[in-house]
Amino acid sequence: MLTSRFNLWSRTQLLRKCSTISLSQQKHANIEIHDPLQAHALKEQCILVDEQDKPIGAATKADCHRVHPGTGDVKLHRAFSVFLFNSKGEMLVQRRSVHKITFPDTYTNACCSHPLYDIEQERQESNALGIRLAAQRRLNYELGIPTNEVEPDNFNYLTRIHYANTGDGVWGEHEIDYILFLQKDVTLKPNANEVSEVRYLKREEIDEAIAKFSAPLTPWFALILRHRLKQWWDNLHRLKQFEDLKNIQRF
Repeated sequence: MLTSRFNLWSRTQLLRKCSTISLSQQKHANIEIHDPLQAHALKEQCILVDEQDKPIGAATKADCHRVHPGTGDVKLHRAFSVFLFNSKGEMLVQRRSVHKITFPDTYTNACCSHPLYDIEQERQESNALGIRLAAQRRLNYELGIPTNEVEPDNFNYLTRIHYANTGDGVWGEHEIDYILFLQKDVTLKPNANEVSEVRYLKREEIDEAIAKFSAPLTPWFALILRHRLKQWWDNLHRLKQFEDLKNIQRF
């Protein structure tokens, strides 16, 4: 286990370095023509699930995000979305880098990613521990937040959302998305290969701020903003009463 953790740490350090590729190549399904770090990440194994979030196998991130050219289907897999707030109640949003293969150059919540089948600890089901560990890992990788600043039990796990979006017709999403809220002042050092911009938004200015964004929202962020985010944001001090861990939300 220590060896596997060391190998993961080594790979994470490698991936934090930046590289570039032409944005005009973004829509091709052949991952080898994309940014090499992003293409490498698409070889990692996600957790395939059924519509009740029961694990049924594994597939690469590339296979989990390709839109089937005949049916338009995308493989259903497990994911998470972290909504991060500072002590003043402001919410962090990030702009995904142009190097991203899925939904490049879009605004979204603090961190959106996947637990990996490759990492045994991230397959743990009890109390969504695998999801929490994956969120801790990705906050460190994408935003540079030290792992000792965010522990797995710091996350408020609220619910799961099942959604799908075919994106650009080549790369899309189909996820059971675990919603994690976190309120904490943290150290930020964004990874430029993942994130091109971060900013904190005030609750009372959210609509005006988003209207002025110079890029679109990711589909999952837009969906959650439309249906639940403002209510949850207004109740950061009493999120427990909004937990629904039994049902999977479908809007």
